[in-house]
Amino acid sequence: MSEKSPQPRRSPAAGGRPAKPYRRPQKDPVRMLAFEALRAVDERDAYANLVLPPLLKKARQNESFQARDAALATELVYGTLRRQGTYDAIIAACVDRPLREVDPPVLDVLSLGAHQLLGTRIPTHAAVSASVELARVVLGDGRAKFVNAVLRKIAAHDLDAWLERVAPPYEEDAEEHLAVYHSHPRWVVSALWDALGGGRAGIEDLLEADNERPEVTLVARPGRSTPEELVEALGEESALPGRWSPYAVRMAEGGEPGALEAVREGRAGVQDEGSQLVAMALAAAPVEGRDERWLDGCAGPGGKASLLGALAAQRGAFLLASEKQPHRARLVERALAGNPGPYQVIAADGTRPPWRPGSFDRVLMDVPCSGLGALRRRPEARWRRRPQDLEGFAPLQRALLREALSAVRVGGVVGYATCSPHLAETRVVVDDVLKGRGAGNLPVAAELIDARPYMEGVPALGDGPDVQLWPHLHGTDAMYLALLRRTA
Repeated sequence: MSEKSPQPRRSPAAGGRPAKPYRRPQKDPVRMLAFEALRAVDERDAYANLVLPPLLKKARQNESFQARDAALATELVYGTLRRQGTYDAIIAACVDRPLREVDPPVLDVLSLGAHQLLGTRIPTHAAVSASVELARVVLGDGRAKFVNAVLRKIAAHDLDAWLERVAPPYEEDAEEHLAVYHSHPRWVVSALWDALGGGRAGIEDLLEADNERPEVTLVARPGRSTPEELVEALGEESALPGRWSPYAVRMAEGGEPGALEAVREGRAGVQDEGSQLVAMALAAAPVEGRDERWLDGCAGPGGKASLLGALAAQRGAFLLASEKQPHRARLVERALAGNPGPYQVIAADGTRPPWRPGSFDRVLMDVPCSGLGALRRRPEARWRRRPQDLEGFAPLQRALLREALSAVRVGGVVGYATCSPHLAETRVVVDDVLKGRGAGNLPVAAELIDARPYMEGVPALGDGPDVQLWPHLHGTDAMYLALLRRTA
C-alpha cells in the first residue's frame, strides 16, 4: 500500500471510463479542530489541556458550532491520545511499512479515524467518510486514498478482535500484553506494576482507570466559598459531593468551571481531590509548639498553595509561596489573590532558598516529577516521557527535600509530595535523603510520621507510613505523600 499520488485518470478518448467531476473537499469543523490539536501536541510538545480550550473558544465564535460539537471534538482528541499505543499497533498491522515512515500528519488522521471506528459509536461508514474527507482537506487527494484503504482494513474488525490479533498473549509476555491492551508504554506498565504490587487484576484496573475521562473536581476554598454554594450554582443534578475532601464538589456532567462566579472570583478553583488531600494532611499533622509560618516551596501553578493559604488564614498563620519560574509564580499570585490571611509569593529556587534554616513550622514540597500519576488528565505524557527522564528529576527531588527539612524548625513537619507513583520518585527519594545517600548529607535529623490518620475516611492507604493514592482505588490522581518531622 502506498501514499503516492495516483496515476492520472484515463480520458474517455483513451478508452477508459469518464473521469468523475472534481468535488472540492468539505471542511468538517469538529474534525479539523481535533486534527489541529493533535498536530500541536506532536509538533510543539504541547499539552492537549492547554491547546484545546483556545481552539474551542475560537470555534464557538461560529454560531453553528454547538455544545455537542465541542464535546465530540474533545472526545476525539483525548480518546485518540489515550489509545494511541493501541491504535498504533492496529495501524501498523494495516500498512506495508514501519509507522516511523508514515508522515506524522497522515498518522494523526489515521489515528482519529481508528478512534472513531473502534472507540466511539459513530457508524462505520460515517467514520470512514469523515476521516477521508478530512484527509482530502489537510493531506490532499492522493494521501486521502491511502487513508481510505487503511481505514477500510481497520473497519473489518472491532476493537476486541484487533486486540486478539496485535497483542501477545498474557501468558507469553504479560507486560507487552497489558501495554497494547491498555495503551501504555511497556516501561510505564512495569513501573506502575512495581509501585502497585499485587497481581493482574490490580494493574489492569489501574491502567483502565488511566484511560477513563476524569471528572472535573472543584475546591471551595475555606473561608471564601462553600461546597453548598458550588452545588447551588451548578444545580443539584449536575453536582456530586467530593469522595473524601469536605471542600470538594464534582461536576457530574462536565461543563465549564469558569462559568461559575466563585471560580471567576478565585474563591473556588479546579483541583483534583488527591491534591486537596495532600494539602489537608500537611495542615492536619500536629506540630510541636508554635504554628505561625507555612511554606509551599514548589508552589506553581498554585492549586495547593491556594488551599494551604485558606487553611493557614483560619489559624492566623502566614504562608510563603515560592516558585522558581517567574511565569508560574504569577499563576500562584493569581490563585492566592484575595486570600483572607497574610501571604507572600516569591520567585525563588528551592534548592538555593533565600529564607533562613528553621524558619517555618510547616513546609510542603510538591516536587517536579514525571507526572505519571496524572495520565488521565495528560494522556500525551505517557508517550512523551522516557525512563531516563527520571534520572534527571532524581537529584532535584532529593535536593528539594533536603532543603525542605532544613527550612522547617525542630518539631515542625514537612510534606514531600509528587504526582507520580514511580518508586524512584517516591519512597526511594525519601529513604535516600533520610539515610544520607547520594549527593549532600541531610544537615538535620528527621523521622517519618504516619500520614494515614490525616487522610481520615480514605480507604486502601496501605501499610504506611507514607500514602499512595490511586485513580482506580480513590478516583484521584496518583498523588504520593510522605510526612516527616524534624527532630534535631
